[in-house]
Amino acid sequence: METELVAQSQNGESQANFFNPQMKYGEREILEGQLITFPNPRVGRRYEIQVTLPEFTCKCPFSGYPDFATIYITYIPDQKVVELKAIKLYINQYRDRYISHEESVNQILDDFVDACDPLEITIKGDFNPRGNVHTVISVKHEKKID
Repeated sequence: METELVAQSQNGESQANFFNPQMKYGEREILEGQLITFPNPRVGRRYEIQVTLPEFTCKCPFSGYPDFATIYITYIPDQKVVELKAIKLYINQYRDRYISHEESVNQILDDFVDACDPLEITIKGDFNPRGNVHTVISVKHEKKID
């Protein structure tokens, strides 16, 4: 008997899938992945967290060819820190998604800001060359403190 699973991606899109004997546990974890946070253990101290994800993949929305990149996340947390396994699962959700280099890096930034509201964050996507073109996209956000 198949059970339907409907998960919501970070940008609010509904992703329907069916549990079946062929679905591996890792695929299920990726499908259910969300940016989970925990309380910052050192609120009030400015420190930087750097996360490197060398296996980012997505698909070109025009050709369907796979794109590969290293994603660099550098942030200064405020009240919350994002759990590392959650980052890995979240990033793996992009592997079959048709999305441009520019939109993917901007979407990752938006989702991180929504999840943990950091003091500062920079997301950099260093995409492998394809067709003799090397693309690096960098986006930043700084929290406005009144």
